[in-house]
Amino acid sequence: MEQINSENRDKVIAFFNEHWGSSEMVISTGIYTCENLDGFIFEENDQIAGLLTYVMKDNEVEIISLDSILEGKGTGTALIEKVENVAKQKQINIVRLVTTNDNLHALRFYQKRGYRITSIIPDAVNEARKIKASIPLTGNEGIPLNDELELKKII
Repeated sequence: MEQINSENRDKVIAFFNEHWGSSEMVISTGIYTCENLDGFIFEENDQIAGLLTYVMKDNEVEIISLDSILEGKGTGTALIEKVENVAKQKQINIVRLVTTNDNLHALRFYQKRGYRITSIIPDAVNEARKIKASIPLTGNEGIPLNDELELKKII
C-alpha cells in the first residue's frame, strides 16, 4: 500500500476514469477532484486493486472515495484502517463519510467496521446531479438515487 503521489497519479486518474467516468466527486460536503486528494492505493500485479481518498477538515477526517476491486480479500478494510491510523496520528478522533441511499453494500461494510449512520441528507444526490449531470437517476439494484447517508466513527 502506498500514498497517492506524483509517480502514481496518472494511474489514479486512469482508475477514476475507468470506474467512475471522471475523478470529480460531487457530494453534499463539496466538489472534489479525487486525484488531487490525499489517499492510498493498494496494487496487485501493477494494477490498482483498491483506492481511498480523504480530506481533513473541521477536526475530522472525511473519506471521499473508497473502491475495492478485490472484494472479500481485506483490501477495503486495510485502506480504512490506514486512514484511521492517519487520523489517530493527527490526534483526530472522528472519521466520517457519505454514501448514497442505494449503496447497501457500503452500508453493510462500514457498519461492520464500527461506523454509525448519523444523518440523512435528503435530495443530496439530486442537488449534486445539477452540478454533475452524469450521476445516474437509478443506482444499485434499481433503487432511485436521491439521498446521502452520513456515517461516522469515533476512533
